[in-house]
Amino acid sequence: MLIQSRNPKTWFLLLAGALLLGGILAACSSGSSNAASAVESYYTALVAKDEARLASLACADWEEDALLELDSLAAVTVTLQDIACQVSGQEGAFSQVTCRGALVANYNGEELEISLSDRVYQVIEEGGDWRMCGYR
Repeated sequence: MLIQSRNPKTWFLLLAGALLLGGILAACSSGSSNAASAVESYYTALVAKDEARLASLACADWEEDALLELDSLAAVTVTLQDIACQVSGQEGAFSQVTCRGALVANYNGEELEISLSDRVYQVIEEGGDWRMCGYR
């Protein structure tokens, strides 16, 4: 469709509308990747045993559970192996995130690999940031 208008106001409104639409689309796509990044950051903080960071990456309802997960790893050395997460769906206010990779726990030379792909992670935007809010 060709718009034939010599009115500068019409051109300005069309250009502003196109820029606004582009900004909205960019924000939507980066929001999804931020949800996936929230899970990756959560596991990075868990492995680093960074309690303050872990708590800041958990939603209010999950914070206590996040700290329990951290406590369960206190006696072992943990590494993160090949983590990569992506948004896989939406359920109500939650973005659903799936990951690949593993946590590798080492206790006295014995290794246990915990697959990250066995769960669907629930992530929610809270306080302007994406936060890990559990899994199933």
